[in-house]
Amino acid sequence: VQLQASGGGLVQAGGSLRLSCAASGGTFSDYVIGWFRQAPGKEREFVGSINWSGSGTYYRDSVKGRFTISRNNAKNIAYLQMDSLLPDDTAVYYCAAKYRTLIFSSEDYFDSWGQGTQVTVSS
Repeated sequence: VQLQASGGGLVQAGGSLRLSCAASGGTFSDYVIGWFRQAPGKEREFVGSINWSGSGTYYRDSVKGRFTISRNNAKNIAYLQMDSLLPDDTAVYYCAAKYRTLIFSSEDYFDSWGQGTQVTVSS
């Protein structure tokens, strides 16, 4: 499956952005979708994920209650809704996919990656 992330931009602290991850070339519902981010000078970190049906989601502690992952399998797209953004959320955000039989809440085994989209949160 091929993935393309979009929707990044510049936003003030406290604002919101919604990232999209459009998929092609596979059966979208066969895949767990994960979101990752990498800030300058830092290692990539796992933001969260959603299982194949959308019935289960997982978030890292620092984004719980602020970020929401969803998906629409009929449209082959997943979303990362980011609210109450903080300057520390500034990073390049990536979506990724792994086969649905794998543990969806684990950051491991994602093997299809989209290009990143830049999110910048100003203070």
